[in-house]
Amino acid sequence: MNFPLNPGGAGLRTRLFHIIFESDTPGAKAFDIGLILAILLSVGVILLSSVEAYAERYGTLFYVLEWLFTILFSIELVLRLYCLERPTLYLKSFYGIVDLIAILPTWLVLLIPGAHGLVIVRILRVLRIFRILRLMEFVGEARLLIDALKRSLRQILLFFFAIFMVVTLFAALMYVIESPEAGFTSIPMSIYWAIVSMTTVGYGDIVPATSLGKSITVVLMLLGYSIIAVPTGVFSAQVIRSIREDRYSDEACPGCGHERHEKRAYYCLRCGTWLDEDSQDPRKKEEDKQDDNGEDTDKNAPQDSET
Repeated sequence: MNFPLNPGGAGLRTRLFHIIFESDTPGAKAFDIGLILAILLSVGVILLSSVEAYAERYGTLFYVLEWLFTILFSIELVLRLYCLERPTLYLKSFYGIVDLIAILPTWLVLLIPGAHGLVIVRILRVLRIFRILRLMEFVGEARLLIDALKRSLRQILLFFFAIFMVVTLFAALMYVIESPEAGFTSIPMSIYWAIVSMTTVGYGDIVPATSLGKSITVVLMLLGYSIIAVPTGVFSAQVIRSIREDRYSDEACPGCGHERHEKRAYYCLRCGTWLDEDSQDPRKKEEDKQDDNGEDTDKNAPQDSET
């Protein structure tokens, strides 16, 4: 969310806000754990209801459980909107949209009349699987992964564009070499074969028949093995960079100029200088206090009289 979350008012709305949107109190932790379990159980019900044998035997139970979860998540969404200062902004956010997708299909089933809408109902009910996306809200590390994906997006897109050019060239070459009887009836079909071969999946529905075509296939497979690690390496490097930036600060030590201290560090690892320039070093305060005590002692000491 790109907007600050603030409670809509004092009293009950503030207490609900701390329970629903925070996680540093026992009540908030219990709420998060209960919500995660409810999401997992609801997704499990969706998965089991798609199995024909289970649907025939436990169809009524699945139907009741689905409505229970829908009512539960609907109440939770209402409470979220009730305790927020700006509920409409939350509905426009990623998690707000996911919340709506998670509950709307079941409610829309009631509004779709007639048997001719059964296909649409199935599509809407499948959307309930999006409830699992809500688990991202409870994973703090997801922010690092999203940040790394954003940073590496240009490199990954450039990489896939280069792969697409290679695949197209190999596909056009195989379309010229191989016959339509082997399955290479068009360049798009040859592109499908090239992608399957480069990823080393090898479905076997389209197979080259000539020796030259088989040789090109071997080259394409070996090329696939060599390039499959490129996007992984780019993404991993960005993840490491995000972790470092999240853990380390770019501010230099005022004493020695050393950088890359941990954000929670108070003293420089190299020279021991106090890093927070906006506040006074506690050691300095203690030294000043001791100096003041020493001066007071000297002042209060009896003066030697001249004899």
